Amino acid sequence: MALYEHVFLARQDLAQAQVDALAETATKIVEDNQGKVVKTETWGLRNIAYKIAKNRKAHYVMLEIDAPAGVVAELERQTAINEDIIRYMTIKVDAHEAGPSVMMRKGDRERARGERGDRGDRGDRPRGDREDRPRREDAE
Repeated sequence: MALYEHVFLARQDLAQAQVDALAETATKIVEDNQGKVVKTETWGLRNIAYKIAKNRKAHYVMLEIDAPAGVVAELERQTAINEDIIRYMTIKVDAHEAGPSVMMRKGDRERARGERGDRGDRGDRPRGDREDRPRREDAE
């Protein structure tokens, strides 16, 4: 059987329980067609690059799937029909990632660093201080 990653974006006005129900529905579709969902990750409510159907944010969910190709066709058909899902994408992968995905690790890094964190490259100078900048002299 082939390995796939299926990511879908659910509308921003859904509750987390509804998003989890969408993930369960997708899992059931895969399992009913002799496939299996290896891992499910909910990435949470995140900003999207541009408005999609009047939504500026979306709930992101990723499923790692081990299934034959026909299962993916049925999953995408059912996903396209669902009005709560605004975008989806399924890709075939050579192997599933061990441990948490990049998106989950990114959230861990941000929490470890703190809200804005101390970035040593910024210096201690206030933003409006420009004394070290050369002044423009009027040429007469």
